[in-house]
Amino acid sequence: MDKDKIAGYLGIATRARKIVIGDSAIKAIQKRDAKLVLLADDCSSNTQKKVLDKCNSYRVEVVSGMRSVDLAYAIGRAEVSFVAVCDEGFAKAIQNCLK
Repeated sequence: MDKDKIAGYLGIATRARKIVIGDSAIKAIQKRDAKLVLLADDCSSNTQKKVLDKCNSYRVEVVSGMRSVDLAYAIGRAEVSFVAVCDEGFAKAIQNCLK
């Protein structure tokens, strides 16, 4: 996994307004707008369960392997537990970095 490339794609996607976080990300999952969800390894168990349950029921792929500090730095926020990528191209690019 190339975390630097993933962070770069997340930064570009954020500037393109194709990243949503928090409750907006949950709504994007429910509306099937989210193509990929990145979940921080160090988020709380309650958050993990909520995101995983939503993603499983709406068939959205979940990727973990980054810390919340790394996710937050990539999108320019203070603290983030998970982000949803709402663009197919950015989602595929991030998935390719995971291989």
